[in-house]
Amino acid sequence: MAPESHPGTVFRAATVVDGTGGPAYRGDVVVSGDRITAIGEPGTLGARHVVDADGLVLAPGFIDMHSHSDLQILAEPDHLAKVSQGVTLEVLGQDGLSYAPVDDATLAALRTQIAGWNDDPPGFDWNWRSVREYLDRLDRGIAVNAAYLVPQGTLRMLCVGFDDREATGDELAAMRRVLAESLREGAFGMSSGLTYTPGMYAPTSELAELCRVVAEHGGFYSPHHRSYGAGALAAYEEMIEVSRWSGCALHLAHATMNFEVNRDRAADLLSMVDGALADGVDITLDTYPYLPGATSLHALLPSWAAEGGVESTLERLRDSAARERIRHVMEVDGSDGNHGVPIDWDSIEINGVRDAGNTGLVGRSIAESARTAGKAPAELYMDVLVDERLGTSCLMHVGHEDNVRTIMRHHAHTGGSDGLLVGSRPHPRAWGTFPRYLGHYVRELGVLSLEECVAHLTARAADRLGLPDRGRIREGAAADLVLFDPDTIADTATFDDPRRTADGVHHVLVNGIPVLEHGNRTEALPGRALRRNP
Repeated sequence: MAPESHPGTVFRAATVVDGTGGPAYRGDVVVSGDRITAIGEPGTLGARHVVDADGLVLAPGFIDMHSHSDLQILAEPDHLAKVSQGVTLEVLGQDGLSYAPVDDATLAALRTQIAGWNDDPPGFDWNWRSVREYLDRLDRGIAVNAAYLVPQGTLRMLCVGFDDREATGDELAAMRRVLAESLREGAFGMSSGLTYTPGMYAPTSELAELCRVVAEHGGFYSPHHRSYGAGALAAYEEMIEVSRWSGCALHLAHATMNFEVNRDRAADLLSMVDGALADGVDITLDTYPYLPGATSLHALLPSWAAEGGVESTLERLRDSAARERIRHVMEVDGSDGNHGVPIDWDSIEINGVRDAGNTGLVGRSIAESARTAGKAPAELYMDVLVDERLGTSCLMHVGHEDNVRTIMRHHAHTGGSDGLLVGSRPHPRAWGTFPRYLGHYVRELGVLSLEECVAHLTARAADRLGLPDRGRIREGAAADLVLFDPDTIADTATFDDPRRTADGVHHVLVNGIPVLEHGNRTEALPGRALRRNP
C-alpha cells in the first residue's frame, strides 16, 4: 500500500522526541507551509520531498532563552552560530541592556557601553528607536525567530539617566509608561542586569513597581540579579520577593552559583526555588552547560566608578586617586561589579579587544599579561579599559561542575547560551550550548535522559514564553524542527577555537523553511519577530 501523499516534506522513520518529555517513538512527520500537518507510523506518509530520517532524532527546534544576538542577528544575518546548533528561537533584550526603547542620546551611550557584547559595526543602519520599530526591523529578514524583553537598564537610562539614586515619582511613572507601551508593541517581558549600570541603581521597590506592569500585560521578569558570588542567595531571594509582591512570573537568568564561596551550594538555591514554587510563585530558570562566564571587562568595576556613563567612567580611570580607590575596592573589599568577591586576576581572561594594539592580550589572564608588561594587574586592567573605551570583553573562570549538573536537572530548568558572538575569542557557548547538552551531558554523562533534556530545551521554554504552538512536535504546531544524530551530536567549539560548528546536526527548519540541509547553511532567512501581544 502506497504511503498517504502530502504536499511539503516528510521526515520518514524518524525517532521523534516531541518535547513533552514522553518516550521517543518512530514515525513519519509531514511539514506543509509553516506547520506540522501530519504524523503517522513509519513509512505510512509521503510528500513531495522526502528526508530519510531513519536512525536520527527529530525534535522541536531549540529555544535559546538567554541570547545576546540583538545586533549580530541583523549585522550578520547568516547567523551560523545558532542555526548550526538547531536553535530556531532566541530571546533577546537580556541583562537589562539592549537597543530599544531608546532616544538618540540613549542609543549613543548604549553603542559604547555594550560594544564588548555586540560590537558597533561601522555604517550600520540604526533605523529604530521603539520596540515596535526594532521588531519590525527583525521582520525584514533574520535566520531564526526572535522574542524580545524590555531591558530595565535601558529603560532607566532613558527616563532617569546614569545617576546612582532612586527614581523620582515622575521618572518612575515615565518608566512604567514606556514599559507598558513596549509590552503592547510585542515584548514578552522585562530583563534586568543588576550588576550593570545604570540598572543596578534601582532599589527593590522600583523593580517591583515595574514588574507589576509586566504582570498586567501577561509577561515575565528575567533578572540577572545583584550577585552570583558572595551575596548570591540573598540576591535570588530578592528576585523571588519581587515576584511575590508584584504577581509577575519570574525567570532566573543564567541561574548559576559561582565563585569559591558557592562551591556545592546549588542545592541551597534549588531549595529556595522549590519553596517558592510550593507557595505558588511562578518560577523558571535557564543555565549554560559550561563553567566560565563572560561579560564586558568594565562590568567588574565598582558601581560608583561607572556612575554618569562612559565619559565619566573614563575620567575616573585616568585619575590616579580614583584608580587607587578602584584597585582597593576590587582587590580587597570585593567590587559589586565582581559580585562582592575580591578579584582573582588569574581568573579574568581577556577574550575580545577592538584596538589592534591590544590583540596580544587576548587569550591571556589579566595577571599573566601584567607580569609580562611589568605592571600591577589592576594597573593593566584600567589601562586596557581606557585604551578600549570600555569596548572589550572577558571570560570569568569562576564556575563549579557539580553546581552546573545539579541545577540542570531541576524541573524548572531551560537552556540559554548567554553567548556573545563578537570578539577575537568569544565564549564557545555561543556556538556549542545545545549540542553540548545533548552530547556531553546526555550521551556521555547521563545527567539527563534524551527526552527530558529535549523538553528542557523546547517545550518548557515555549511554555514560559506563552507560545503553545512552538516547542512540541504535534499536528498544527509551528514547523520549527531540528534533525540530529544522537550518537554523534557534539559541540566542537573550544576556548581556543570558539567558532566551530557542531557535529551531528543534519537539518534545521524555521517556520517550515530549511535553514540547514545536510549540515550546510542555506540562504534562507525565514525567521521573524514573535510578539507577545500581536
